[in-house]
Amino acid sequence: MTTLEINLPDPLAKEAQRAGLLAPEAIERLIADALRRRAFDDFLSVAERVEAASIPPMTMEEIEAEIQTYRQERRRSGSYSVVGK
Repeated sequence: MTTLEINLPDPLAKEAQRAGLLAPEAIERLIADALRRRAFDDFLSVAERVEAASIPPMTMEEIEAEIQTYRQERRRSGSYSVVGK
């Protein structure tokens, strides 16, 4: 567990305290939400670049073939093992 110390302007700290946002559970939730939003924004930026590059979408069969090729390459290199296969 990590302990954080933050410095906030007094008015903001008072308002956050009244809203219950300074409780450890609330801060954890705020940070987790921010990380999810950032990951989603990163995903969207990649999708926008793919669209801008006019790359056609892959079919499910093409995606599955790419996954299988990746797995075979990893197995050949010895850096990947599949449990139960």
